[in-house]
Amino acid sequence: MTEQSSFALRSRNPDVLTCIANLSNDEVFTPPEFANRMLDTLTEAWAANNKGANLWADKKVKFLDPCTKSGVFLREITSRLTKGLEKEIPNLEKRVNHILTKQVFGIAITQITALLARRSVYCSKYANGKHSIAKSFSSDDGNIWFKRMEHTWDGDRCKYCGAGRSVFDRAEGLETHAYAFIHTDNIKTRLAEIFGANMQFDVIIGNPPYQLADDGFGTSAAPIYHHFVNQAKALEPRFLSMVVPARWFAGGKGLDEFRSSMLEDDHLRIIEDFPDSNDVFPGTQIKGGICYFLWDKNNRGKVRVTTHDKGETNTPVERLLLEAGTDVFIRYNEALPIIKKIIKVETGSEDSLALPSNKQFMTLVSSRKPFGFDTIFKGKAAASKSSVLIYQNGG
Repeated sequence: MTEQSSFALRSRNPDVLTCIANLSNDEVFTPPEFANRMLDTLTEAWAANNKGANLWADKKVKFLDPCTKSGVFLREITSRLTKGLEKEIPNLEKRVNHILTKQVFGIAITQITALLARRSVYCSKYANGKHSIAKSFSSDDGNIWFKRMEHTWDGDRCKYCGAGRSVFDRAEGLETHAYAFIHTDNIKTRLAEIFGANMQFDVIIGNPPYQLADDGFGTSAAPIYHHFVNQAKALEPRFLSMVVPARWFAGGKGLDEFRSSMLEDDHLRIIEDFPDSNDVFPGTQIKGGICYFLWDKNNRGKVRVTTHDKGETNTPVERLLLEAGTDVFIRYNEALPIIKKIIKVETGSEDSLALPSNKQFMTLVSSRKPFGFDTIFKGKAAASKSSVLIYQNGG
């Protein structure tokens, strides 16, 4: 290996990780550009918390992607550390070997993504292969681990992720999608089992699977990304950053408890919001858009919210995640002063966004029976002047 060897793989034209198709709307590959946007946010926060220190010049920091697919986060982290540690470890081969064996760790979600991630990070599908740029691994996996797991059935459902037994109780050799990171009662013990030692990660970052394509679809399918967030928090990293569907702001099947815990968590310091998922994942329709967040263990405070929509970025605003009198996250910064003006007219105060029950819109409509009509109601031909004219979306 020469000093001229390039580990900044994203500089290749084209970058292979921009050319692969998504597995599904449930398991979406992260574009390299977007992964680097998240890493830039992390870089900024690390410097702010550490008197301007450069995250990528610290040889002791440990990184984990607990839901590795293409390996893009680990690859870009490795590239940044390779540049940042040049003075600390001048020899390129020793520097890269240190980074890959001591600092960068991943848990793949399937057998094929494990091979893909190792190829992206180690330049070999086997960490100890002859073409691997890491020279100290004795195992094929290296620090990018995968093992086929089984679901733990409680009747017809998995007790950890809610997967349906009729769909995911599969024969040997088939993917079960029982993700190791969330199929455990003790995540710290699980990590020790995987990596052979008690691990304390400084940074956890990734793009988890969003939902299980079980007996539902779209917004009715069971979400699972919140399990990854909760497990990552339980590991108590210094920073946590994940890209997830934004439905948790106000809705989402089975997300009430998760939403409450997130909105009451003042360690959540940054939300970058993308109402149209195509702005991040072209060709992928994720209802409600996506967001990524930065969670900071050592700092509490308001959250900085920035909205990116169709190429336009609004002015970031530091605000409360949960306004008094609400139980959801008010997504748009521009909406807050409007709502407060209305509240002030009705109550004389802006201290709480709660309105008297007879003034609340929720008393007039509901998601299940809007304006008193069941969602399966198709309407009938007008029979009298008192009949209600129904307009159907989509003709």
